[in-house]
Amino acid sequence: MEKSPSSAIPGFYSKTLAERQAIAREWAGLEEGELESLNDSGLSLGQADLMIENVIGRYSLPLALATNFRINDRDYLVPMVVEEASIVAACSFAAKLFRHGGGFSASADEPIMIGQIQLLDLADMEAAIGSITARKAAILARANEGAGSIVARGGGALDLEVRPLRNTDLDDMLILHLHCDVRDAMGANLVNSAVERIAPLVERISGGRVNLRILSNLSDRRLVRASGMIPREALKMADASGTEVVQWICEAATFAEADPYRAATHNKGIMNGIDALMLATGNDWRAVEAGAHAYASRNGRYQSLTTWSEDGLGNLLGEIELPLAAGIVGGATRIHRGAQTNLKLLGVKSAQELALVAAAVGLAQNLAAIRALATDGIQKGHMRMHARQLALAAGAAEENARAVAAQMVDEGNIGLARAQDIVCAQRERS
Repeated sequence: MEKSPSSAIPGFYSKTLAERQAIAREWAGLEEGELESLNDSGLSLGQADLMIENVIGRYSLPLALATNFRINDRDYLVPMVVEEASIVAACSFAAKLFRHGGGFSASADEPIMIGQIQLLDLADMEAAIGSITARKAAILARANEGAGSIVARGGGALDLEVRPLRNTDLDDMLILHLHCDVRDAMGANLVNSAVERIAPLVERISGGRVNLRILSNLSDRRLVRASGMIPREALKMADASGTEVVQWICEAATFAEADPYRAATHNKGIMNGIDALMLATGNDWRAVEAGAHAYASRNGRYQSLTTWSEDGLGNLLGEIELPLAAGIVGGATRIHRGAQTNLKLLGVKSAQELALVAAAVGLAQNLAAIRALATDGIQKGHMRMHARQLALAAGAAEENARAVAAQMVDEGNIGLARAQDIVCAQRERS
């Protein structure tokens, strides 16, 4: 395997914007104009007008790089688009902790998406099931008629699952699940086209009436997993031993496993990181969110997507598993130059590899949050980063915002009113 450069870049956060851009350009071998696509939104107004309806402009969010990620013995710089302070810093710090244990191990299922067909008005449910099962090969062949080159690449419709739903408010109904390998795409367009294509054939075979024909965002045939170990000594703090921090994190994790109110916030923290990566790469973060939260409820009760435990040596072990439908071709990635550049920065070669990185990011983000909650509390670090936003909101010039934020932190008084007072005092002095 080709050796990748290290993503453990000392003091990356303290470098100037120009220095960070230079590192990114060299890391990914960006050509002239590619980095600039990250500064001009990567999307012309005309392109935006063609992507969605009623366009009046474009809307920008900060793009950052999370450092220190090592996944399956390869290093990554992870592009993240997010508006909330402290997320990128926390994610990078957590990835650094995981490096002490060798980084992350991750695996992903084949990119199988599910398309659903709702069959109603069946005269004989069992006879319809038998007929559909007997004609499965013909149905799959019809589904693949318009799949194009994806079939040549090993993808397309692979299987058909029959799921009776008994005693609903509409009486019995039959649900068909079309399993499609979407290769490096997210897959929504391919799956939706396939189920619409086979619907008339399914009606003729079953004698029923097709109503809905749509993919499912609970892509539980497309799971991704990541895990890692952090030596307890790496978790040591000034006022707490590594053993204590491991215990506190495991206690916090048990809370999230047992209580849906805590699990909702716990999982939101995971998605802080995953969503930021999905946005950066032009993916449908809403679909990923829907799948993750549905999967968290698969046992009949909403639970944590991660587990944390202590190994026999007192080290911290973390694991995550969730469905993750993300692509590196099609959709916005084909149009949005910024998304294309971010994929180049990330250096992934397949949708499965992108999913691996996303899972590791989610696990790191979760660790950062529960470590902070179980030790100093979430607000100490968050408010320090939030101070810069308050300075800008108070009217500080960009070149003065850091100084205003630093003064509030030194005073231990971080708030909009104090920021406004400091800005007013600066203006009076000048």
